[in-house]
Amino acid sequence: MRALLPLAALIATAAAAVPPLPTGPDVNALRDAALKDELAWELTEALTTEVGPRAAGSAAEARARDWAVARLTALGFKNVRVEPFPINGWVRGEERAEVLAPFPQPLTITALGNSGATPAAGFTGEVIGFSSLEALEAAPASAVKGKIVFVTHRMAAMQDGSSYGPVGRIRRQGPTIASRKGAAAILIRSIGTDRHRNPHTGSQDWGEGAKPIPAAALSVPDAEQLERVLARAGAPVRLKLTVTPRFVGKRTSGNVIAEVPGYDPSAGIVLVGGHLDSWDLGTGAIDDAAGVAITAAAAKRIMDAGQPRRTIRVVWFGAEEIGLVGGRAYLAAHRGDKHAAIAESDFGADRVWRLDAKVSAAGVPVAARLAQALAPLGIVAGATDAASGSDIGPLSATGVPTFELQQDGTRYFDLHHTPDDTLDKIDPKQLQQNVAAWTTLLAIVANDATELGPVPPTAAH
Repeated sequence: MRALLPLAALIATAAAAVPPLPTGPDVNALRDAALKDELAWELTEALTTEVGPRAAGSAAEARARDWAVARLTALGFKNVRVEPFPINGWVRGEERAEVLAPFPQPLTITALGNSGATPAAGFTGEVIGFSSLEALEAAPASAVKGKIVFVTHRMAAMQDGSSYGPVGRIRRQGPTIASRKGAAAILIRSIGTDRHRNPHTGSQDWGEGAKPIPAAALSVPDAEQLERVLARAGAPVRLKLTVTPRFVGKRTSGNVIAEVPGYDPSAGIVLVGGHLDSWDLGTGAIDDAAGVAITAAAAKRIMDAGQPRRTIRVVWFGAEEIGLVGGRAYLAAHRGDKHAAIAESDFGADRVWRLDAKVSAAGVPVAARLAQALAPLGIVAGATDAASGSDIGPLSATGVPTFELQQDGTRYFDLHHTPDDTLDKIDPKQLQQNVAAWTTLLAIVANDATELGPVPPTAAH
């Protein structure tokens, strides 16, 4: 893998070689007007109020698709449709945990996606604690068999959210590892940075050789409490666990697609969007009602300014939370389409602070022009060979030029996948800054005459 190319170092030379757009909108004027945008807030408020939680494959996610088609059509988008696909259904049940000995007390938990179930009345087992996923991996099966595994960690809040990847392995892989070693159940410290008594759910899939066992997350304070109990007990810690989710067979999800047709079909498509589904604990405001609203509001502004050169395709992906199913379904259905560029908003609603791009050498001047236009919003230039997104990841990996407007993630994992993911956590002014950044991106990328790709395989991630 070649070293990252700092975009800031290329701006002076690249931008000087790029003439102004010969046709198209006044980018600066569009950017500044978007700082007063109200549509993104209206969409976020309406989706979280009129639909609420939107678990993949649920009746609520279906209502969200109907809602989305009606709203996007009313806003004037063209070719609005749903592209359905099947998923494996899973629904949450009862969730309780209680230390029985030596210090009796309740604990706050939530089941992880695809968790197996306890008997309806629950079961009691001995808890064995591990300080990391690596410690669990190293443990002999004889030490784990028949016990309730508990894995803890320390996750730091970071602006770019980069702690989520390595720490998130505990949720994504821990249940499979525990199951293979014969554990009766697994509890993890929530993958989050908050201090609230709200557990964080999230997806995990059972790997080869692992049978589903009960898998749940403790809120951060409860995880720390269990750590103290284990350290002080002096005797086996016995815990009663009741987790009763169900696998419900095939269900339907789908991607909602809408377009702003371009005047030059040969120029390709600029895809933007986010995911429509959410976890069921909150109302999915930051994850990801804000993202679908931001990108649709920006696309609407470009549409109202006049027909762009390239078609803008707004995609509200389904079933992202359970494993990026909508992104893979989109790639399977649209691999043959010419995608000039792609970008996704799926990291909350706090201000955009950095631009990253994954472009070929031919696309660097466009990225430089974009960085210059974004600078008045307080956005710094990042890399030119490192950018992706959740649902667009599969398409990005094929070499499609990718842009990433990095949002400030310092508080994102305080709220992520919890009951606290609600509308009141969104700052309207920061939301407007997001719309201004995305409007700028679309104004430039959808109108520039440059062929941006494909990105060489050495730059694909």
